[in-house]
Amino acid sequence: MTEDMNQVEVNNYQVGDKVKAKVTRVEEKQVIVDVENSKTDGIIPISELSSLHVEKASDAISEGDELELEVIKVEEEALILSKRKIDALKAWDELEKKFETQEVFEAEVKDVVKGGLVVDLGVRGFVPASLVEDHFVEDFSDYKNKTLTFKIVELDKEKNRLILSHRAVVQDEKNKRKAEILDTIQAGQVLEGTVQRITDFGAFIDIGGVDGLVHISQLSHQHVEKASDVVKEGDRLTVKVLSVDRDNERISLSVKETLPGPWSGVSEKAPKGAVLEGTVKRLVSFGAFVEIFPGVEGLVHISQISNKHIATPQEVLKEGQSVKVKVLDVNEEDQRLSLSMKDLEEPQASNHSNYELPEETSGFQLGDMIGEQLKKFK
Repeated sequence: MTEDMNQVEVNNYQVGDKVKAKVTRVEEKQVIVDVENSKTDGIIPISELSSLHVEKASDAISEGDELELEVIKVEEEALILSKRKIDALKAWDELEKKFETQEVFEAEVKDVVKGGLVVDLGVRGFVPASLVEDHFVEDFSDYKNKTLTFKIVELDKEKNRLILSHRAVVQDEKNKRKAEILDTIQAGQVLEGTVQRITDFGAFIDIGGVDGLVHISQLSHQHVEKASDVVKEGDRLTVKVLSVDRDNERISLSVKETLPGPWSGVSEKAPKGAVLEGTVKRLVSFGAFVEIFPGVEGLVHISQISNKHIATPQEVLKEGQSVKVKVLDVNEEDQRLSLSMKDLEEPQASNHSNYELPEETSGFQLGDMIGEQLKKFK
């Protein structure tokens, strides 16, 4: 009688009961367990082993494993059990704590599916494609079995919904780095950076976790029409910090200030007496400014433009014209350059201007002579 009663007791498990069991056999699509205080075997169907899809039971469980399980069905010959439900219950408690504290944790990507990644945290966690990285990723196939850091961004136990983000962790780290850099960076510092993106008004340079702007006027000593003419994305550049606006998180940078000035070495490149090609940049009342190297202009004084007398430079020159000039004087320190065009004029032109006057003079003498002769006839 007692034995019968015992038997009734040991088999008196109901759906929802928690039991302890030891794995005795692992088959392809199910696991057989020895349930504590039960004379019937327990069976865990493959679908109840994990929150994720399992191909064969041996991928998730081994013989001899001791498990805590939940009864999901009571049959005469066996108890149908679930490992997945117990894992999920334990997991939700942990996950709720992580969600509340916004804890950052590591997890392995178990699968890559359409629209994102799947992570096993005792319950199925989903990472939408837009929350994987803070940049566009074409193909996620190499993310399988990769360990990443995550934060929980959405949790709903009732709907069995768990959304994770790696992107949030990446952005937090960037913001932290950005704050550190903004605290330490000073105007005048010279740094290395990488061109991130190019706009109409300049280029954004990553200087180690924070972007600074090189305005188009600070890209070169020469005039730049489009930033893309002188830099491209991915270029490594040396930049000087011009200013830091910590409140608005803005950093102004300059490439120009790290480069030798256009006047650097001009006295060697354009020594006194040198003859060079140049372009007329500006015409003023007292002469013409001629650019002989990018960013280096010299003055051809009006008296040095031509051997002929001219009232304004516009009489013989126009802006954009190519001219030959001779260096009369160079002062690199004061960035002053005196040039001459007159010294390079063809000799015939100068001879012509010399003999015009004697011709006129001799004309007057001849007239005088004829005048004198005529007087004699009177």
